[in-house]
Amino acid sequence: QVQLVESGGGLVQAGGSLRLSCVASGRTFSSYVMAWFRQAPGQEREFVAVISNGGANKDYADSVKGRFTIARDNAKNTLYLQMNTLKPEDTAVYYCAADKAYGLFRNSGRYDYWGQGTQVTVSS
Repeated sequence: QVQLVESGGGLVQAGGSLRLSCVASGRTFSSYVMAWFRQAPGQEREFVAVISNGGANKDYADSVKGRFTIARDNAKNTLYLQMNTLKPEDTAVYYCAADKAYGLFRNSGRYDYWGQGTQVTVSS
């Protein structure tokens, strides 16, 4: 089992940047595919980005491609999401998630473990 704790959210103006972190407990972080999802008020949770176990393969939602970068440091049990050129529509609670199965999935139902979320608010 793995526990996930996100941090790095906050209030930023449009065009600004934030970097989210997700620290995982346990010694098997490198065995998990890791992803970021987000959920805005009144909306369903949506896929943002996913990264393979070793970090070589990544996938992004079209809405964030070119602006967000997902990365991981397996030695530090940490997942990152660098968010640049933020827009008001990026406002949401951001969650990290871990998947024991191999593959880069966009479906939130595939993921086994979730963090508690961190709020990102982008003002116009």
